Order: sequence, then C-alpha cells, then structure tokens
Amino acid sequence: MAGPTIPQDFLKAENTGLRLLLEQAGIDADALLAQAGIDARERETADKLQKLILEELHHRIKNTLATVSAIASQSLRTATSIEHAQQAIESRLQALGRAHDLLLQARWSNASLAHIVRGATEPYDSQDAVRFSISGPDIAITSGAVIALAMTLNELCTNTTKFGALSVPSGRVEIVWTIDEPLQRLRLLWTEKDGPAVQAPTRRSFGTRLMETLGKQLNGDVDLAYQTSGFIYSLDVPLKSLKPPN
Repeated sequence: MAGPTIPQDFLKAENTGLRLLLEQAGIDADALLAQAGIDARERETADKLQKLILEELHHRIKNTLATVSAIASQSLRTATSIEHAQQAIESRLQALGRAHDLLLQARWSNASLAHIVRGATEPYDSQDAVRFSISGPDIAITSGAVIALAMTLNELCTNTTKFGALSVPSGRVEIVWTIDEPLQRLRLLWTEKDGPAVQAPTRRSFGTRLMETLGKQLNGDVDLAYQTSGFIYSLDVPLKSLKPPN
C-alpha cells in the first residue's frame, strides 16, 4: 500500500533547511580548523619560548657558578688568613649580588652605567662627607658588562678603603667616563686623591688579575698606575662591548 504523499512545498523547505545546515556546518568547521591551527602555532611558539628561557637561565647559572668558583678559589689562594679569605669572598659575592639586583630591576636586559657606578660606590661612601665625585654621560649597558663593571668597582672600592685614598679621612676618589664618538669607545678613569703615598705592590693580587680579566672580557684595555699622588685605574673599551644591540 502506498504511503502518504508528501507535499512538494514541504520537501523544498526541508531541502533548503538541510542545505543551510550543511553550509553552516561547513563554516563552523572551517572556523574550528582555523582556530585549531592558531592554537597549535601559539602552543609551538610558547614551547619554543620556554625552551629559550630555560637555555638562557641555564647559561646564566653556569656563568654565575663559574664566577663564584673563581672568586672562592683565588680568594683562598691569595689570602693571608682564613678571616681575610672570608672577608674577601663575602665582599666579592655581595658585589655580584648587587650586580644581579641591578639586572633584575632592568629585567636582565640592560642597566644604567651611572646607576651601576653609584650603586657600587654607595656602600663605601660617607654620610658626613661625600668621598666620591662621579660624572659622565649615562648609557644603557648589557648584562655582561654590568657584572664586569660592578665587580671591578667593588675591587677598586675595597682596595682604596684598605690601602688607598679612602683609608684616610681626607682622601677622595674621582670617577669620570667619556665617550669618543668618532672611535666609538668609552674611557673610564678612577683617580684617587689626597690619600697616603702610593707604592706599587710587590706581587699581582687576585684583585688585580680579576680587574684585568674583566676588562679583557669587554675587549678593553686596562691600565693600573701606581703614582705617588694616588692610584689611577683606566678602562678603554669599545662601545659595542657595552651597549645592547639596536
């Protein structure tokens, strides 16, 4: 027996509705596929960024541990007593910590040269009378240069308070840096004045070797002048070793 006859208008309406549903489904599928592609690319980018961050962190930790190891080893080797070694190690590790604090504030990208100089000398300055005269154009420098300069300044500050200008009330230190634009170099001068008479040491200490090594790390030239009127440290370094890439 034949079934009921379905009106043509109803079939047309059903077909139209089915066609619209299929078209909508196609649009949704395309959108979902596109979204899935974006999510996949974002996940891949996030994974690559995480890997890069972990590799950079690993690299920085290794460098820091190597620096700490060298500080401890050389400080113990040249110390005249356990107490002297302890003081030397603590002072250098504190300087390293201050350098890392500066980098953390600058998000490990770069930091202000003037900020580094003032931060390194502040613990050794006097509240009653300013012992440091600091001047020079401010520039942003890379993380590696921050650590090298902070460690160098700590050695200079430690030495001057023990043996140099700041070991007497009248002594003072002048820190000046200039930029040679045509040659694209920076020259920093540390000059001690009004202190006791200076004599060149009979042997090269770890502090001296450290300052020379740190200067070489920046592809710079380091000079230590033990003049009778006062000790002078000079650093002549290419700007490209200090400034972050554009």
